[in-house]
Amino acid sequence: MPTSAPIGARVPGLKRMDNNAVTPTATRSILYVRLPCWKIYPGGVIYVADYIHKQRPDIGQHLLDLALVPPGDRHRVLTEHLEARRPDVVAFSWRNMQSFGPHPEDDALDVVMNFDHSPNPWRKLKAAKDAIRIIGDYVGSRLRNFGYMKLVRKMLPDTRIVVGGTAVSIFGKYVAARCPSDTVVVIGEGEDTMLSVVDGFQKPVGEFYYKDAQGQISHRERTEIFDLRTLTAVDFAYVESIFPRFGEYLGDDIGVHTKRGCPHQCHFCLYNKIEGAHQRYREPAEIAREIEVLRTRYGVRRIWFTDAQFCSTRRSIEHVSRILDEVLARKLDIGWSGYLRLNFLTPEIARKMLDSGIASIDLSFAGAQEIIDGLTLGYSLDQQMEAFRMFKAAGHTTQKVKLYMPLNAPGETVCTLRKTLAKVNELYALFGRDNVLPFIFFIGVQPNTPVEKLLIERGYLPRDYNPLTLNPFLIKKLLYNPKPLGRLIGRAYLEAMESMDPASEYIGRATLDIIERELSKPEIVAHCREVAERGAGGCAEIKPVSIIPGVKVCHTIVPD
Repeated sequence: MPTSAPIGARVPGLKRMDNNAVTPTATRSILYVRLPCWKIYPGGVIYVADYIHKQRPDIGQHLLDLALVPPGDRHRVLTEHLEARRPDVVAFSWRNMQSFGPHPEDDALDVVMNFDHSPNPWRKLKAAKDAIRIIGDYVGSRLRNFGYMKLVRKMLPDTRIVVGGTAVSIFGKYVAARCPSDTVVVIGEGEDTMLSVVDGFQKPVGEFYYKDAQGQISHRERTEIFDLRTLTAVDFAYVESIFPRFGEYLGDDIGVHTKRGCPHQCHFCLYNKIEGAHQRYREPAEIAREIEVLRTRYGVRRIWFTDAQFCSTRRSIEHVSRILDEVLARKLDIGWSGYLRLNFLTPEIARKMLDSGIASIDLSFAGAQEIIDGLTLGYSLDQQMEAFRMFKAAGHTTQKVKLYMPLNAPGETVCTLRKTLAKVNELYALFGRDNVLPFIFFIGVQPNTPVEKLLIERGYLPRDYNPLTLNPFLIKKLLYNPKPLGRLIGRAYLEAMESMDPASEYIGRATLDIIERELSKPEIVAHCREVAERGAGGCAEIKPVSIIPGVKVCHTIVPD
């Protein structure tokens, strides 16, 4: 059984008695440090700081966003903040830890495509150099981030360190092993855990790892359910006072949270593990009040709902409806977007979304039911296509339809790929080609997900592989796009990059056009028609053919 952090563990401001008992005194100040990544609104930190302020208004807080500080100045700026403020608690927010994820300077996807599939040897060489640099930056970033924590411990030996964020929630045990002593490594949402830290940590809550003064690590699993109704509208006047550079984000998409938890079990996703499977909701009036202040006081024009999915269940659709009613009642002229799940969409909700300012329809999209089922996405293709028609009937005009397409997922064949292309063409016809933006992505293999287990069982990944590996060939495999279909997709992507006019065409559409051209050969068309006619199990009765070199069109692609 996991153990709690020890009762009476050293906390900031403790007075030690002769009998080794401890008496907690109130935390006086907190410094939040957003560790460097690309410039993106630090919504998670802001929600935590706002919550702590409302629960413990006497605590002084300050937010330092290192993403806004030039790299060469970060160590100095952090040192100056520590010297000037001498906080009782320093809380770090760490967003990204894997090298195949979004990179502030280079897109790992572009690098992999060029290295694996470019016919130009110079591009292959450049891609290899770029890959080495990305991995070097990734390693350097990790070392620097742990170095910032060690700097705190060196300068302020009695200060408690807290580390949280998306990356930490996935790799908490790894972080705990490398962080300084007296560090709380928060898994998942952090408001209640942070509150227990500032209250002395004698009755810890939430899920976390704790590294004590002797370097021993304990783990507490979450037993409580955090009530999201306690998250009232953010006090942005207070946020401004503790985050002087807040204004630098006002021209960007501002994140607003409406719920946490996801009951779905998508094979590649960790949201239900990080936030829990039980969906919890904020009060719609508080959400709308938060948006209203952003619009009227700060002139914000774009909102991004940061939920795992803005509407995902029958109950959450009702919650969305109430939020949109509040937004409409306030007559807020604001554009909003968020990841949608459309299986419970109704014509009424579609109209409310359009009337309230939805700027784009963003959703995961696979045009073959076999792929949807294989990834356990939890909806039917027919439901999704009907929802698109609802948007059109409700008055869709120029709103973008953004399709996040997991191409070459486990089970993908040229026949399923052709089905997806056919559905994309239907959407072009429905909304207009210029309004449909296909975003091609490949599944990032995350630890402790069903897709990871599947790929280990198939031998694609070693059983003892390290998800934070520095091996570039293994890193590449974690961005799942195996041969032989990977070769087809990769070459189509590179051809699109070479031939398209950036001013008139979108790379995702251009790539799909080329894939469709390659899969329109009569032999492939005839074969996929025969597979469809035979229905389930039809592939096994048909002799495999190889129209595209190395691609058996009727067989599930087994990773090599």
